[in-house]
Amino acid sequence: MPNFDAIIAVALAGFALSATPGPSMLYVLSRTVGQSRAAGLASALGLCLGGVAIAIATALGLASVFEQSGWMVTALRYLGSAYLVWLGLDMIRGAKAEAQMTLDVKTVRRRSFPSIIWQGVVVEVLNPKTILFFALFLPPFIETGGTPDAGADVTLQLLILGMLVPLTAIPSDLVVAFMGGTMTKIVNRERVMRERMAWAGGLILIAIALNLHLQIL
Repeated sequence: MPNFDAIIAVALAGFALSATPGPSMLYVLSRTVGQSRAAGLASALGLCLGGVAIAIATALGLASVFEQSGWMVTALRYLGSAYLVWLGLDMIRGAKAEAQMTLDVKTVRRRSFPSIIWQGVVVEVLNPKTILFFALFLPPFIETGGTPDAGADVTLQLLILGMLVPLTAIPSDLVVAFMGGTMTKIVNRERVMRERMAWAGGLILIAIALNLHLQIL
């Protein structure tokens, strides 16, 4: 099982990433505004299921790496921490420009709910940035041990922490699906809030990365 600190850190990072407008949020919003609230919820479900699929595949793949290559584990931990810092700095650097952008949701072709769910899964699974995120994001939070069942424990840690990533996106996706066009107006109007949220999210990611090695908290 992952330790409590790792669970909190992953959950915070997930919330920080999902709370700022991005491709996934826009995808849910386009379905909500262009079709219906139920369609928005279906798209959110599809994205979540796609994230779960990636989490499972990543966990199984990384578990074998953790089991067979000690130096790769260390490299992935430092690379993952650096990736978190890069994500945080990228959010901060682009905060002002992103806040000035106007969200424009176009009309979408109506689809059946099963089709929307499947499309959400495909969109998430075929996104190389999402796959890279899972591969680099999880290793810094994994604890390895010298016990006989250490391999199984590593797999379990990767699965639990990996599942947290799509699950933490559910609250923001639900808000977008239920608020629909009102959400678009709020996001476009509250530009200062968007900039501050991006700054806060970026600083949270950087703080988590630094704390992994400095143990400040």
